[in-house]
Formats: sequence, C-alpha cells, structure tokens
Amino acid sequence: MQIALDGKVALVTGAATGIGRATACMLASAGARVAVGHFNQHEAASEACRDIEAAGGIAHAYDFDVTDSAAFQAAVAELGERWGRIDVLVNNAGVLLDKPFLETSEADWRRVVDIDLTGVFIGCRAVLPSMLNARQGVIVNIASELGMLGRAHFAPYCAAKAGVIALTRSLAREFAPTVRINAVAPGPVATAMLSADHMSAEALALEAAIPAGRVGSPNEIAATIVFLASDHASFYHGQTISPNGGAWMG
Repeated sequence: MQIALDGKVALVTGAATGIGRATACMLASAGARVAVGHFNQHEAASEACRDIEAAGGIAHAYDFDVTDSAAFQAAVAELGERWGRIDVLVNNAGVLLDKPFLETSEADWRRVVDIDLTGVFIGCRAVLPSMLNARQGVIVNIASELGMLGRAHFAPYCAAKAGVIALTRSLAREFAPTVRINAVAPGPVATAMLSADHMSAEALALEAAIPAGRVGSPNEIAATIVFLASDHASFYHGQTISPNGGAWMG
C-alpha cells in the first residue's frame, strides 16, 4: 500500500525527538510539507528539519508551548501564511510522570494534564476553523495504552491520556465527516521517555512480558499515524488504534 500525501501540509507537535520526529520524517517521505513543532528544543528540531530536507522533503521548525493557546494559534496562522493551508495535525507533545499518587502534588497533576490533555484541546481548537472552512482535514491525537489500562504511579498521565481518547471520540462525532479525528495509543516504545530515569522497576518488568518480546520503535508508531493521515483511512472516525506488541488486547 503506497501512501501519498503530496501537496499536504502537516503540523506535528513534539516533533524534535521520538515518535514525533519519526512521524514528521515519515510524513515528509510521503510527500507532505511538515511543520516540526517543538518547545525550546532548537537543536533537535533543526536537526529533524535537516534530515527531512536531506531526504528531499520540505520542513520548517516552529517553537511554541502547546499549553499556550495564543502561541499555538500564532504558529497555525504563520503556517497558513507560509504554505497556504493545514491538512494534518498530529497532537503528539507530551510528558510522563512516574510518582506514587500520594506524593503527586497538584502542580505535578496540572503540569501533566495541561500538556498531555489541554494541549490537545488547544491544538484541535487552533486548526479546526481552517479545516472546516476548507471542508477537509485530519487530526491524529496521540494517547497511550495506559489511558485504557491504567498503571500504578502514573495517575496524571493515565488520566490525561484517557481524556485524549474521550476527547477524540467526542470531536469525531461533532466534526465528521468533514474532519477525520482519530487517536493512536502506543504501548511501550523505545524513546527517551522509556528509560530508567522515567520508569519504575515494576513498569520495566511489565514491559518484559510483552507478547511481541520487545518494545516498539518510533517508526512503527509513526507508520500508524501516517496511515491515519492518509486517504487509506477515509472510513476511520473516532477510532483509537493501539500498536502495543500485544501488551493490551482489548
């Protein structure tokens, strides 16, 4: 199955590293012009743009905080002026917190929920007017299998990602068929988030039991996202696809 996104314009948040970067590169390889969204990751974002351009693609970096509505809207407006449209938004930016619940402060809670859930709300609100005006568009929200499973010590993250799934379904019902809105809920993926600094010993033991026998790669998740961005996914509305190596078989 050949995925062609020639002429499309895509914005990926959190695209300087990990899943976001892999997605930006794969969208570009399919022919899309890609806005590499990041927040204070100038070197990594510039490197991602150089990689895309070296492969023959077109990219431009945008530095903004996804929790800042005015900044997000300004980036979308500038993107429209630069390339004339926005066809695809991938709400990927996120943070993880591994901390026992009774040690989790309100500040911890608000930070994770603001970035992982409110940032998705702000992103959708920023692009939907232009997509509705153009009578077409695709939004892919990045959730997590933990938004369906839950996990000890990850309460804010699990709650936020469950919220992303519910928000996706609600918006899909409201804006279909003009805008297709779906979610991807990855299992454990080999990114900076999945490290001894972020994951408890209990979580690492759980990952060792994945039926596939390994964690996923950013490119494997990106492939799912790019599929949803393409016309091959034209009958997908409000779905949550979970590439997770069999860790969760709901």
